[in-house]
Amino acid sequence: MINRAITQVANGNHLGEQEMTDVMQTLLSGTAAPAQIGAFITALRMKGETVEEIAGAAKAMRAVTKKIKIDEPLINIDRDEINVEEETILDTHRNGANGTHTFNISTATAFVVAGAGLKVAKYGNWAPSRQCGSADVLISLGVNLDINFANVEECIQNIGIGFLYAPLFHGAMREVAAPRQQVGLRSIFNLLGPLVNPAGASAQVLGVYDARLTEKMAQVLQKLGTRRAFVVCGEETFDEISICGITRVSQLKNGAIKTYEMTPEAHGFKRAAPGAIKGGNAQANAEIIRSVLGGVKGPQREVVLLNAAAAFVAAGLDDGFEAGIERAKESIDSGLAKNRLDALIDCTRRFDFFVRQAI
Repeated sequence: MINRAITQVANGNHLGEQEMTDVMQTLLSGTAAPAQIGAFITALRMKGETVEEIAGAAKAMRAVTKKIKIDEPLINIDRDEINVEEETILDTHRNGANGTHTFNISTATAFVVAGAGLKVAKYGNWAPSRQCGSADVLISLGVNLDINFANVEECIQNIGIGFLYAPLFHGAMREVAAPRQQVGLRSIFNLLGPLVNPAGASAQVLGVYDARLTEKMAQVLQKLGTRRAFVVCGEETFDEISICGITRVSQLKNGAIKTYEMTPEAHGFKRAAPGAIKGGNAQANAEIIRSVLGGVKGPQREVVLLNAAAAFVAAGLDDGFEAGIERAKESIDSGLAKNRLDALIDCTRRFDFFVRQAI
């Protein structure tokens, strides 16, 4: 089956959704040879992945993913961090040796959203070479990530936020990790991470690395049953809403998708220079997040306000960005956002070490 799929895709033909599900199940099962995995993901990349192919692959991954069970609705605030390919790593430095290197905007946003009362499932990983992933910065903030599956559920249920460490939930990904790294090209797996968040939330803010992907990924979310979502790609920030320029947005609401561009000026913010939201290593980014949650004003706070507002609109708490921005300000200025960080630190430190020994 895998050889037939390679030939079909290499000849420029698309796979149906169920065909793609079957192929992905084979890739994740460990029965495909590394050369077959590499050939398939390269041919698919060269052809271009369709909505049906991405959705089919996501369904296969969801079928082998451990699930978080939470009674109340959740919101996912995700970007792809399961990156092992050289192309992906180099692209984070696309503007030169220092790159854009924003601080961990989505991680800061997660605490602001949780501070406003939503339950947040933050999904991510330790960073590949030269990056600062969400796991790295959370460790620097004092969060213990070496906890088990049930502990993560308890954090989300009791304090409203939890970190889903990717390898703990997606053990099958180890079967494709080496071929991905050997091929070195960004592939369909870079699109799948945010689609298979183990919490299975019906509302989502999804960041993508290419503005041409926003509408396609919104269509994928629609096929997968997501109720409301924003798929965004911002100037200078790429996979978050930008304070530095135009952000392309595809919004899924009531079964319809609307694509448009938004600017910081449209929501009362001055456009910032990229250096104003630049981060550094994990410790530096942790300090930035603490300052934002502590109420320090400036572009770092403003970019978090914009992204948190999107989460509130996606979750149905607010009808528009203006109301969402005010809710985000209240979460920070009341101390509730910082309280969620402190609560997560306290909660995770009560648990035994688990993850690194178990993976």
